Amino acid sequence: MKLRSLICTLFLCLLSGSILAQNPADAKASMDYYLPQDVTYDSSIPTPKEVLGTVPGKWHVRHDQLVQYMRAVARASDRITLHTFGKTYEDRSLLYLTVTSPSNHENIDQIRKNHVALSNPEKSDQLNTNNMPIVMYWGYSIHGDEPSGSNASMLVAYYLAAAQGNAVEQKLQNSIILLDPSLNPDGLNRFAGWANTHKSKNLVTDPNSMELNQRWPGGRSNHYWFDLNRDWMLVQHPTSKGRIKIFQKWKPNILTDHHEMGTDATFFFQPGIQSRTHPITLDKNQQLTKEIAKYHADKLDQNQRLYYSEESFDDFYYGKGSTYPDVNGGIGILFEQASARGHAQQSDHGVLKFPFAIKNQFLTSLSTWEASQNLRQDILNYQRDFYEESLNQGKDASIEGYVFGTQHDQARTYHFAEMLRRHQIELYELEKNLNADNESFQKNSAYVIPADQEKYKFVKALFERRTTFTDSLFYDVSAWTMPYAFNLPFAELEDMDRSIMGNKVEDLPNFPQGEVVGGKSNYAYIFEWDEYYAPRTLNHLLDAGVRAKVASKPFTAVTADGSKKFDYGTVLVPLGPQSTDRAKIHDIIQEAAQDDGVNIYAIGTGLTPSGIDLGSGSFETLDKPNVAVMAGEGTSSYEVGEVWHLLDQRYHMTPTIFPKDRLDNADLSRYNVIVMVNGRYNELSKEAVDKIKRWTQNGGTLITTKYANNWAKQHELANITYAEQDQSKEEDKKVNPKPYADMDKTRGAQYIGGTIFHTKLDLTHPLGYGYNDEDLTVFRNSTLFLKKADNPYATPLYYTDEPLASGYVSDENLEQLSGTAAVVISDVGSGRVISMVDNPNFRAFWYGTNKLFMNAIFFGQTIDGGSGN
Repeated sequence: MKLRSLICTLFLCLLSGSILAQNPADAKASMDYYLPQDVTYDSSIPTPKEVLGTVPGKWHVRHDQLVQYMRAVARASDRITLHTFGKTYEDRSLLYLTVTSPSNHENIDQIRKNHVALSNPEKSDQLNTNNMPIVMYWGYSIHGDEPSGSNASMLVAYYLAAAQGNAVEQKLQNSIILLDPSLNPDGLNRFAGWANTHKSKNLVTDPNSMELNQRWPGGRSNHYWFDLNRDWMLVQHPTSKGRIKIFQKWKPNILTDHHEMGTDATFFFQPGIQSRTHPITLDKNQQLTKEIAKYHADKLDQNQRLYYSEESFDDFYYGKGSTYPDVNGGIGILFEQASARGHAQQSDHGVLKFPFAIKNQFLTSLSTWEASQNLRQDILNYQRDFYEESLNQGKDASIEGYVFGTQHDQARTYHFAEMLRRHQIELYELEKNLNADNESFQKNSAYVIPADQEKYKFVKALFERRTTFTDSLFYDVSAWTMPYAFNLPFAELEDMDRSIMGNKVEDLPNFPQGEVVGGKSNYAYIFEWDEYYAPRTLNHLLDAGVRAKVASKPFTAVTADGSKKFDYGTVLVPLGPQSTDRAKIHDIIQEAAQDDGVNIYAIGTGLTPSGIDLGSGSFETLDKPNVAVMAGEGTSSYEVGEVWHLLDQRYHMTPTIFPKDRLDNADLSRYNVIVMVNGRYNELSKEAVDKIKRWTQNGGTLITTKYANNWAKQHELANITYAEQDQSKEEDKKVNPKPYADMDKTRGAQYIGGTIFHTKLDLTHPLGYGYNDEDLTVFRNSTLFLKKADNPYATPLYYTDEPLASGYVSDENLEQLSGTAAVVISDVGSGRVISMVDNPNFRAFWYGTNKLFMNAIFFGQTIDGGSGN
């Protein structure tokens, strides 16, 4: 009995220890804590500690350490091949591991071709999925300050390389794992530096600790402060471009997306809220996601972990890692782990330690692997069925194709076509001129997308104009109609004549080439403002000290090609008054035509057949913009980053990212344009406010967007008036009791999370230069409504009376928005304040309103003082 009692006591102690070990406060940064003990491990495979000198979770891994370990484990294992696929903005290597059995590695290219053939309905019926490996993309920590995923990726790589046993061998034979250890190297490194720098020897768990509270802009985003988890569909950044290339090369069946959320939460895995699933997503997708979820639940149950599903998150916006696969024949799975935001933090569930968070990410990687084996054939068959159904829907669609493009701005047309081809959407050059839907499309400047292709579902998702929804709440935007984002003419084609389809675009399209029409001039050069990169050309000239002017009236000039009409906003480079060497000017002109896709015309005389002559006072002299973008605590790092990226990457300008807490002591005379994006500026001192006022009065151009307009109005810089809701109706004053449970839903329905609207643009106004259609579609994600200015010339852009183009908006907000101002100009002494209600640079893909913003920067100085409010 004593022996039996002792055994029972030991068992209870072990059991108790096992339970305590699952408590977040008892988590330990040790391999024994992390790794399952039901397998043996190959001693020839190095552990993270053997390579880095530390166990994951003791410190936050830097990206260089992560790369170091992945290279080491790949060298040691015949199960792993390491690939690099580019560099981040900060020149960090982008890499992933291909993990499978050694025999699969020997035949990996054929396995890939067979797998990709599943998405080709012409070949998929010939394939037997019984013995095909399933393909998965495991991606970790696309938000740099959600680092448990990337730290766990080292454990995952070690386990996949070192774990022994028949079950492991069988799984490796039946799967190809593409392991991406860091979806955002720049953000991960930024956060690791913060957390490690402020770590104490004795862990401090107080939520007020500096370690647990990052300084602006934080580590969530990439180098330019973009949220990369919104860029899977948009592909505007090098990390996304490389990653989508891998995705489309392999077409994985499952993609896992490992994140973190609030410290007081537990653990979330998909599916998300079912009523918020995009209608294009198949029911089978959600059914399989639920089946996979059972494996996550089982694994977390075994380890006494709290979790939840089908709450908080959704599968609507296809630009996230967990939803992009859903419209590409795969299954996206979001994991959200409560975040320690450092090494340890007090939470509603006790002290949450970093190793606890890491282990949850590791456990659900293993549960994904387990699910993929047991559901392998179902998931492979789903991929085949998805593309067969997509093709059949395209063949039966009433809209047989789409055409888009404009001869006025071939760079915007190019960038849209480029994005489509990155997703392997079938695309053709327009073979002959076409009129459709009251739009004209010209050969060599437009493209055709046929509906009868296996990518039809994705095409529909990109082009649809959806305005009705089953749910009024969205985790992200409710609309992204791509031709609207690029401000491109497009048409839906019924009974499409296939003879309009010219050459198929096999890879990426070619960037449009401009030319210097007429060769070298001894008098002047002129170029239109229509092309997207015209601001880059102008900035290059101004930066070199070249004098340039802009036409405030249209005219006709004689070119080498004959007489040509030039519109508002045409830029003139007269050679007579230049102090810059003319040979240098000629070189810049030649380079700009080639690199910027701008046609530049050599002019031999200042006398024009009609309109203003080149010496007219209606050509206004331009100054080189010296731009300061206010940044720091209280401002939106996303929107500061969007301006920074636009000016730096696309237009080769050198904006100053200006910490607003330096305003008191700064010399603002070095700038002639200041940008204040959405944010809070109330903490600026009286001295700083007065300084900005004096700067504006002396001729500066102040551009404010979204809620920065509140600050400008408060300090009498912006003469704007908010549109108030009409409370005159008696029924609006009544308060009817409603269920408490509906409160969040009712409030959320009045939020504009991301919707597209029609506005009307004054094409004669400096802000309208370069546009050819007064209908401009804008993106809005706020409920800030401005009245039109009292001065009839001070509202160059306003919402139409029926503005909804695509997305969700409540009836109340739509009524209030209709006819209100989108941009208001205010006079402040010799300067101008340009109040933009919306963000014209949203996520770097809203090409259509970038020109509006650049016009404010380059031509704000030319706006007549009598036209401001």
